[in-house]
Amino acid sequence: MPREAPCPTCRQSGPWLTGAHTPFCSERCRMVDLGKWLGEEHRITSPLTVEDLKELADLEEGAEEQADR
Repeated sequence: MPREAPCPTCRQSGPWLTGAHTPFCSERCRMVDLGKWLGEEHRITSPLTVEDLKELADLEEGAEEQADR
């Protein structure tokens, strides 16, 4: 059974990590998020650090392990 996670846009819980719109629940939520980035409502306020990249790699490894199950 796929792990459930909240959609970053609407917060609805579901198996979005294995869906076509990962990590969002739908195309609509993907587009809402993209609009927020383009409208600069979302932004990265500091440069990425080595620690940030290591944390991202750890998250990707965990997602791959979940997909293999």
